[in-house]
Amino acid sequence: MKPFRDTWLIFQRQTLLILRNPVWLIIGVLQPLYFLLLFGPLLKDALPVSNAAEAYRIFVPGLLVMLAMFGAMFTGFGLIAELRAGVIERSRVTPISRIALMLGRALRDVATLLVQALLITLLAIPFGLTVHIGNLLLAFLMLGLIGVMMSAASNALALKLKTEDALAPFMNGLAQPLLLLSGILLPLTGWLATVAKFNPFAWAVDASRALFAGNAGDPKVWQSLLILGVLTVAALMWAGRSFARGVR
Repeated sequence: MKPFRDTWLIFQRQTLLILRNPVWLIIGVLQPLYFLLLFGPLLKDALPVSNAAEAYRIFVPGLLVMLAMFGAMFTGFGLIAELRAGVIERSRVTPISRIALMLGRALRDVATLLVQALLITLLAIPFGLTVHIGNLLLAFLMLGLIGVMMSAASNALALKLKTEDALAPFMNGLAQPLLLLSGILLPLTGWLATVAKFNPFAWAVDASRALFAGNAGDPKVWQSLLILGVLTVAALMWAGRSFARGVR
């Protein structure tokens, strides 16, 4: 039970830090909101749909996956700041579980992500978006897996690189191809669709769109959950070893 208690304590502390300075939470909502308000109205003419509601059922799921990707991808910068300030080093003298140091942060990122995703979904309703609550919860589960995976990977990279000068170009160089080859903004076709089969986020986008369209039985849904589940476990194991080595 101790790892669970320690994880909860770390989660509480990290959440309190966000509530004291919610600027990143606000910024995380604003970027997808810009896409929703300024890019969304163009989709009816750009996509083979008959009305705006269908366009938003295609666009909003991709927008939520983008929020999950970028909301957790850069959390390692905060960890580097804590390393520099000696927060992680001081954790060495406490009996707290090493894995809890990582899980608490990851759960903080997931909680923040789900709040932002709910806000974006609610704001899209006046534009004609409709989705079954059960399908929405399943889509949020998928977003949670992405959040944990990206948060764990980002923190593991931060512990390895230990400087923003190295982490920033690495993450930016990784983010752009993942974004463009995921079909987040528009569905992919041709050779891009073939290459995107190797991108787990493309699977997540397709599965989310199937859920928002009411097709919970689409094979892409369970396939995406399986892929994301395996990658999340791998990222957690990598980050757990990195935290154990980094603070031992």
